Amino acid sequence: MKFTIYQESRQGKRKNNEDRIAYCYSRDALLMVVADGMGGHYYGEIASQIAAQTLTDTFQREAKPTLTDPFLFLQRAMTNAHHAILDFASDHSLKDSPRTTCVACIVQDSIAYWAHSGDSRLYLMRDGRVISQTRDHSRVRLLVEQGVITEAQVANHPERNKVYSCLGGIQPPEIEFSRKTPLEAGDVLLLATDGFWGPLPPELLAVALKQANLLQAMPSLMNQAETRGGIHCDNLSIVAARWEDSYIEPARSTISTQTMALDEITTRLDEFGRNPAYKMDLSEDEIENAIQEIRSTIDKYSGKK
Repeated sequence: MKFTIYQESRQGKRKNNEDRIAYCYSRDALLMVVADGMGGHYYGEIASQIAAQTLTDTFQREAKPTLTDPFLFLQRAMTNAHHAILDFASDHSLKDSPRTTCVACIVQDSIAYWAHSGDSRLYLMRDGRVISQTRDHSRVRLLVEQGVITEAQVANHPERNKVYSCLGGIQPPEIEFSRKTPLEAGDVLLLATDGFWGPLPPELLAVALKQANLLQAMPSLMNQAETRGGIHCDNLSIVAARWEDSYIEPARSTISTQTMALDEITTRLDEFGRNPAYKMDLSEDEIENAIQEIRSTIDKYSGKK
């Protein structure tokens, strides 16, 4: 595998950052995850942390170096994350369970597989066009499909943030899967929370990323989203990868997995409370307790089929 990858999360104008992002790769498989937490106190960010960490933990155990069934992996890992969040809420006697949207993508053998619950999105872009994107599990998406509002009205609609499927909710999540999607050299996979995609039309993103250096273009697009979001800018987070098959002169930022051992895994996921981009009003002791509680919650589902 050869690919360039970039991830970033910003607080926007919110008090805390409840988004969580991660990527993880073995020699022959890549996982990308974006989760947008919802809930009071610091529980929204715990829900999104549980989702991202459950997926990366499961990938680390099972990608040896490929996954037997990527769709089954996504279904099991996201379902386990859902139940782990419910267990956390029960263990802490919370009246309302924290929740999170989640979108995750696996790439192996140059084929992409993705799944999502909620309104965090995935775009697949090729030659300056969006050739595939996830369908939001939201009230406004239903209104668009019913012809009640237009696509242009979505970003400013008062019910834009209402989702009908997520991890950690009372109802089991609706997890929607893609088709097996072969990738071509130069394709861009972009996973994002609504704080990023809301202010930026898909067509703008596709054109901006057509031939641009991903590591330069994505911070510029984050700046645009944050500026357009204005005084009510939500948390905004992305994981973006450009799939690259051949090079005349590989860039230093390019990741090549050819020399990795069969059982080797590389993961990029920040530990809860350890990244200043995720501001929260917690003491060091509270952060340490939360880390242990997240680990204990996820461990219940380790290796669960």
